[in-house]
Formats: sequence, C-alpha cells, structure tokens
Amino acid sequence: MLFDVDGTLVDSVYLHVVSWWQAFRQYGHDVEAARIHRAIGMGSDKILGHLLGDGRSTEDDAGLRAAHGSLYAAYWARLRPLPGARRVLEGCRSRGLRNVLCTSASRPELEALLACLGADSLIDTVTSADDAGESKPSPDIVEVALRRSGLPADAVVFVGDSVWDVQAAGHVGIPCIGLASGGVSAAELLDHGAAAVYEHPLDLCEHLDEALTTAFRVALSHP
Repeated sequence: MLFDVDGTLVDSVYLHVVSWWQAFRQYGHDVEAARIHRAIGMGSDKILGHLLGDGRSTEDDAGLRAAHGSLYAAYWARLRPLPGARRVLEGCRSRGLRNVLCTSASRPELEALLACLGADSLIDTVTSADDAGESKPSPDIVEVALRRSGLPADAVVFVGDSVWDVQAAGHVGIPCIGLASGGVSAAELLDHGAAAVYEHPLDLCEHLDEALTTAFRVALSHP
C-alpha cells in the first residue's frame, strides 16, 4: 500500500492552504484560497507555476517556497492524525501488506508528519519530494517508491486524497483509492479515475477488504 500523507493520514491540507495564501500575499500575489486548496498535493516545484502561470518571473520563487515553509512550520506542533490513520496502517500490516509513504512533502515537513503519526513501526518505506526529480502529478515519487519496496506496479494500491495522487498513480498503472479527508469531493476523485472513495482512513480501515478487491478489479479491467 502506497500512502500519501498530507490530507490522507494527517489533517494538514488547510494549514498548507493558509500558509501558501500568506506567502503569496507577502510577495504581492492575491491568490484565492479555493484555488490554492485545489492545488495542494503538488510539490513546490509545480504549485507556483500552476497558480501563478509559467510565463511569470521566477525570481521570487525561492522566497515564496521559503515563506511557505516557515509559515507552515509554525503549525507543526498542531498537526493531528486523521481518524483511523494508525488503524489503517495496522490493518494493512495484519494482512501482510507493506506500508509505503509516498509524499510530495519536503524532508523537513515529512519528519514533522512522521512525528505526528507516531507509527514508524508500521511503515516499511518512505519517499519524499527530495527523492524524485518532479513531484506529483508526475509519477517520479511513485516510481521511486516501487523501486525501494521491490514491488511491481500490479501488486500495489495507492491511497491519496487529491486528484494529483490519482493521476500520479495512473501514470504507472496503479489503482488509487481516494479519501475525501483532504477536502476534494468523492465525485471529483472518481471522475479523475479513483477506483473507490472513502471518507477518511477509519472509513477505509472498516472497508479495507472491499476496497482492495475493488481496486484490483479496476486495475484488471484497465490493463
């Protein structure tokens, strides 16, 4: 099982939204919070171009990323796991599955997320934005996770909360189970190709066998 972290296991999406909104304002950009929310899940190598346009001057990009990182770091102590985050990892482990974290977070952010989860003993492999050339929706991070776990794509299911997770998994033929805990609707996740959608990790845990069966059935029907 490949798991995204922000919005999938940890309740952090809207903290990222506020941090980016403030960072943009510091540099004279008035970007609506709703647009920022829809971009969360991309790494910082993608989100600035997505929200500000690729034709912009990039001289402030490093400052914007640094501002976001500093503002978001102020929230680290307030991060909380989403309902059932540890339980779903335990459920996967009890079924003989490996748990792999696959996130566009930077390494410092990932360390804060891991501390919040407190589930190191249940996690087999971790990949972050620092391990790949491009972040989601590029499949780079997913491909790194596959190599490190030693598993083929047809033996893996991705769990994520954003359309970027669904797209990244789809690029390498991995079915994606969506969670609505990051604020994206079930309908939108399904429209982008999610095999099934659950409310949060606890909901997934309570329907884990059903979810896995559905995901692999979808994968087999779309070789």
